[in-house]
Amino acid sequence: MDITKELPTVLSFCSGYGGIERGLDLAGLEHRVIAYVEIEAFVIANLVSKMETGQLPPAPIYTNLKTFPAHLFRDRVDLITGGYPCQPFSAAGQRKGTDDPRHLWPFIKRHIQTIRPVQCFFENVEGHISLGLSTVISDLEEDGYRATWGIFSAREVGAPHQRKRVYILGNSKHDGSSSAEVRGGACSTSNNTAQRQDAASKFERTSQLKSDRDIQESDIMADTDSTSWQGGGLPSGVHEEYSIAYGSGNGVRAETSQQWLPEPRLGRVVNGCADRVDRLRLLGNGVVPQTAAKAYLVLRERLLK
Repeated sequence: MDITKELPTVLSFCSGYGGIERGLDLAGLEHRVIAYVEIEAFVIANLVSKMETGQLPPAPIYTNLKTFPAHLFRDRVDLITGGYPCQPFSAAGQRKGTDDPRHLWPFIKRHIQTIRPVQCFFENVEGHISLGLSTVISDLEEDGYRATWGIFSAREVGAPHQRKRVYILGNSKHDGSSSAEVRGGACSTSNNTAQRQDAASKFERTSQLKSDRDIQESDIMADTDSTSWQGGGLPSGVHEEYSIAYGSGNGVRAETSQQWLPEPRLGRVVNGCADRVDRLRLLGNGVVPQTAAKAYLVLRERLLK
């Protein structure tokens, strides 16, 4: 894998399986991750496995966001990404907010102040809107970023489940540009107008697609009993590379499909799969790359206006 090409640099916080970064790829943003920060042992093993097989460029992995040496990366990062823990805000939890020990935003804020990236791109659950999101937006604005956010779902990019998520994009006011250019020009939104429009058009077409079956308001969770969904009604090639985590041992490999696969009749339990709890946790906490791609394109376009 060639890592000699100079690309915009990304620092990945709370990395998971790299769904946000894969979303940037799908959005047409070439980049190189220079470091990951991830605390879960199984997730770290998965990232290492992908590096060993050449699916990811090699990069150091730090295990503690709270003690991350941000000063080493000052003015060397173009984009910070992260799906920071949702438990403080999720409706499925106790919503303790700042009182939750898993509340990591204050540490991320401090790292942003130290590193001074050009852009920040974050993901969290819908419950963040009513708890904590206003603080994140105001903190970014106070630190010199134009910030915007939106709700995006897997359903609107063709998945048979909803999975709504909040995405946040902040663009620095200090880079001497009003057009959200990332340092080095490799992903300048002003220089890549045609590419951006093509990508945005593809995701706009995707968001307007409907399946052959009626979509019910109550159908907001993954349908584990469905045998009818086969990606019907979706043109081939729209869902170009939906990654599926599977494999043996600690490594989780990526397989691609031209369409969303049908939900298996498993009732939330994967029998006979090694490390099944860790694998389900990895997937459950992960980001749908297609959703991240659309979110980045839409929010970036909004900041350009």
